[in-house]
Amino acid sequence: MKVRVGISQKGWKASVRPLAALLGIVMGSSVALLAGLVMTLLVFLLLPEFRDRLAPEFRPLLLAIAWAVLLTAVSAAGFFGELRLRRWRWGPQLATAIVLVALGWHYWPA
Repeated sequence: MKVRVGISQKGWKASVRPLAALLGIVMGSSVALLAGLVMTLLVFLLLPEFRDRLAPEFRPLLLAIAWAVLLTAVSAAGFFGELRLRRWRWGPQLATAIVLVALGWHYWPA
């Protein structure tokens, strides 16, 4: 008697897709980054007594939140498209790569 390990369904073939795993890592990291930045913004807003000291950091924080929202949106779209094997998945995946390079270019120390 042979015992099979795993789950099989009719018409479904499991395959390893490294790009889906990579996009999942990028998406998860960007969501965590966005959550941290939004929580930092909340701290800024809830500490009005330090408004003068924190004022120079407010604009860069908003810019970082905008970058994180953009990265999260394109990586989530690329991840969903890759999992569902949609035709349009290459656009968001290319956009994810472009946003990652742009982020590196923007934040790379001079």
